[in-house]
Amino acid sequence: MSETIYQLIVIGGGISAHTAALYTARDGIKTLVLTGLEPDQLSMTTLVENFPGFPDGIMGPDLISNAKKQAEKFGAEYKSEKVQKLVPDQGEFEVVTDRGTYRGKTVIISTGASANWLGVKGEKEYIGRGVSACATCDAAFFRDKNVVVVGGGDTAMEESLVLTRFAKHVTIIHRRDSFKASKIMQDRVFAKSDQIAIVWNTEVVEVVGDGKFITGLVIKNNQTGNVSEIKTDGVFVAIGHKTNVEVFKDIITLDERGYIATDKLGQTNIPGVFAAGDVQDPHFKQAITAAGSGCAAALSVERYLEDLKEKTK
Repeated sequence: MSETIYQLIVIGGGISAHTAALYTARDGIKTLVLTGLEPDQLSMTTLVENFPGFPDGIMGPDLISNAKKQAEKFGAEYKSEKVQKLVPDQGEFEVVTDRGTYRGKTVIISTGASANWLGVKGEKEYIGRGVSACATCDAAFFRDKNVVVVGGGDTAMEESLVLTRFAKHVTIIHRRDSFKASKIMQDRVFAKSDQIAIVWNTEVVEVVGDGKFITGLVIKNNQTGNVSEIKTDGVFVAIGHKTNVEVFKDIITLDERGYIATDKLGQTNIPGVFAAGDVQDPHFKQAITAAGSGCAAALSVERYLEDLKEKTK
């Protein structure tokens, strides 16, 4: 175990984690960030056009790199280690990783949520090059284009409706013969039949492209077995997200959707443990809201540590 006791241990490597570390380190709080081994969602995107302060946009990996450098400038310590366990211990916390154990007075969980992907040939290759899991993030890149949405729940309905404000035409591909989305969301989609077409009982079996960008999809009717290829300028996979909470689910309270439950200050059910970013946000999933929640959690940590000092006087 490391002999150092950190005032804060941040678990995660996305924009909310770096924002939290920036705030606490700048305030003189001894901060350790355990980024894990997998890239965050922004690091897998291309141009980000809706983050304030960048009128020409900024590449997702550059935004993350800059935020990390800014936090390090003020003294935040970073380690690329995968957290395996969080253990409350006598008012402090032990964080066990694949390489060691660290002790902290507070913790911010910022492990994010990962999109559920189709797992078909070509999909991974074209993520950020026509394949997306966030219409709010990427719809503007498909202005006057033809796009496909895959899914049948509320997320797919929401993505489709967002895309109608930009795309020329939207096709929803669903593996069943009816949607599982709420009636109100279905009605909104059906009301836009001039812009939205629906292909039932069909699954995507391959994403095809020209090496630079997606050009189409190979699809299969699961009733007839018929395989065909359709042309498209983009595909939005809308089959839900999975929060990265496996390590914490036995001690941290989750809501009914599997997101970490927090109050308005980012506080979880365990005093001293806070959460920020997509791991506790089932609604927005935007870089700017993740950064904002990282800031909020950091300020809450500062107040929590101040209260601890008062109690020990």
